[in-house]
Amino acid sequence: MTESTQSLQNVHQLRWHDHIRDCKEVLRLVEPVEIAGRITKLTGLVMVAVGIKLPIGSACYVPLSEGSRVEAEVVGFDGDCLLLMPQSSVDGVVPGAKVFALEVAEALPKPHFGQPPRRRVTDIARHLPVGNELLGRVVDGAGNPLDDLGKIDSLQSAPLNARPMNPLMRAPIEEVLDVGVRAINSMLTVGRGQRMGLFAGSGVGKSVLLGMMARYTTADVIVVGLIGERGREVKEFIEQILGPEGLARSVVVAAPADAPALMRLQGANYATTIAENFRNQGKNVLLIMDSLTRFAMAQREIALAIGEPPATKGYPPSVFAKLPALVERVGNGKPGEGSITAFYTVLTEGDDQQDPIADAARAILDGHIVLSRSLAESGHYPAIDIEQSISRAMHNITSPEHQKLARKLKQLNSRYMRSVDLINVGAYEAGSDAVLDEAIAKHESIDAFLQQDIAEQARVGESIQYLAHVLDETKLN
Repeated sequence: MTESTQSLQNVHQLRWHDHIRDCKEVLRLVEPVEIAGRITKLTGLVMVAVGIKLPIGSACYVPLSEGSRVEAEVVGFDGDCLLLMPQSSVDGVVPGAKVFALEVAEALPKPHFGQPPRRRVTDIARHLPVGNELLGRVVDGAGNPLDDLGKIDSLQSAPLNARPMNPLMRAPIEEVLDVGVRAINSMLTVGRGQRMGLFAGSGVGKSVLLGMMARYTTADVIVVGLIGERGREVKEFIEQILGPEGLARSVVVAAPADAPALMRLQGANYATTIAENFRNQGKNVLLIMDSLTRFAMAQREIALAIGEPPATKGYPPSVFAKLPALVERVGNGKPGEGSITAFYTVLTEGDDQQDPIADAARAILDGHIVLSRSLAESGHYPAIDIEQSISRAMHNITSPEHQKLARKLKQLNSRYMRSVDLINVGAYEAGSDAVLDEAIAKHESIDAFLQQDIAEQARVGESIQYLAHVLDETKLN
């Protein structure tokens, strides 16, 4: 290299150093620009903000004077105005209050060590902690602990709304899942990866039945979503139904009835996200959500608040779009991966099985278990109406002999229930109907077979043997 070339390079380097020094000086003198919006309207559940642009689903917050803040989510927009749904009480929000986007680092879990995982700056949707650190914990719909056991030190996080899975990539339902309830194992056999609905009115024992399944079902991990139900039931479910041993392999997400609509909606999505994470680890997950109806009601509150017109019995169209979007996330993963078997409770108001939510849920689930009020009032527990209930995967995972026994018991029970009034008043003459004669002779045995104490566990093999014994134990004269 010639001396003139070396001299020219030195000059260029000095110029670049001077330029960088000047830029640093300019940056030091420039005051930062605050990117924020402001609240212009607060009506009912919705805050309206202007001066800031964020995509749907983004997390933001409104700082309050005493140092606290109200977190919210962007649920819609009207022109240049953002429609925000708060996650907590809006007490303390004043006209013109500033709105800030939730920083990416704030939206991620904060472990005691290391840095939070990096993701794209454009991905500002809410991410919540997932992983094994959640086992044995009780959290709310925002991932905050409710059990006074300290922070959740998880390095993993996931968005609440995952991308839908290609249906052709799912593994088929081929394996029987033992839920420990005799009537379900024998008459409504559930497969691993199936999605079942538990349809019931209030006070007919659906929580007790869910507790039995949570206690006896063979699963690696249990995820419980208590959405929109009584707050009293949260502690009862944890202490009396799960117990210390059950809680150790469980994650409970609680968003009770007094939680804001957005938190109830988010709680259901968060429970599903946690279950998806465990499924991706190759584990078999039992997802229990109580209830799908409260999830739909939360979406109805939000949709009506932002101006969506009501359609079927006051439910906006978005409700019926959200239901399959939530349910279709569960099920079997790809071959070799884990599974999510889900039980969703559906509250049938006034015991109306044609309620819009019940009707929509029945169409998208892989079967439904109907609880009868008349059976519950007669002391028959679990109050499963086997005539109205069905498992759509049963014919693929059970033997022809098992299916034949189940059909026969249904036929006998149905024949007896249709003729019960004639039998009670003595109007039926024995011998005029051979099938009804058999149904009358075996009714007490069938009734005892379909009942089960909460502390009793019935395995699949035992249930099928008992079923065969009931149908053959009484000899007709």
